[in-house]
Amino acid sequence: MDPGPALRFPAGSLVLVAGLPGAGKSTLLNRIYRLRGDETAPVPFGDVRVIDSRQSRNWWARFLRPLPPRLRTPLVHATHVWRIGRAVAGGHGVVAHTRGTWPHILHCFALLARLRGGEVHLVLIDVDPETARAGQVARGRVVTGATFARHCRRWLPLVERARGGAVPPAAGVTVLDRDAADKLEVIRFG
Repeated sequence: MDPGPALRFPAGSLVLVAGLPGAGKSTLLNRIYRLRGDETAPVPFGDVRVIDSRQSRNWWARFLRPLPPRLRTPLVHATHVWRIGRAVAGGHGVVAHTRGTWPHILHCFALLARLRGGEVHLVLIDVDPETARAGQVARGRVVTGATFARHCRRWLPLVERARGGAVPPAAGVTVLDRDAADKLEVIRFG
C-alpha cells in the first residue's frame, strides 16, 4: 500500500512501526521525527511520544557494556516495552518501534490503549529477508542467523494476515514496502 506522504490516526493512538530487524523502522522514525540515534529516553514531539528501542539500548549501554548481548537484550527489551506502556498509560499518542512478532505484547498494548480510550494501529514495513539483512549490515548491528530466522518465521504470517485486512487486536494496519516507507513524511494524530 502507498498512503502517500501522510498517515493519520485518532488522537491518543499507539502506532507500532514493525518490521524485520534491518527493515528500516529506525530509519523511518529518524527521518520523520528528526531523531539523531543517540537519545536515551522517549522523545516528545508535540503531544506524541516517539519511542525507539535504541533509546533503551543507549540508556543501558553505560551500565551493561561489559555484558554480552545475550544478557543485555532482555533488559533493553523490557525497558523499551515498559516505556511504551508508560507513555500510553500517560494518555499520550505514541509512535513506537517494535519488531511486531510477539503477539502477546500486541495484546497487552491493545488492552492498555483501550483502558486509556485509545487504539493500537500497526505500520508494517515489509521488505524481503535479504533486504532486511543488508539493512542490518549497513547499520553495523547484525542479529544472529537463528534469531533472524525466528523473526522471519513470525513475520511472514503477520504480513499475510495484514494483507488480508486485519491483525486483531489492532484497530488498523498499514503495510508499506520500502518505496512507500521512503515517501512517508508525516504521521498525524487527531
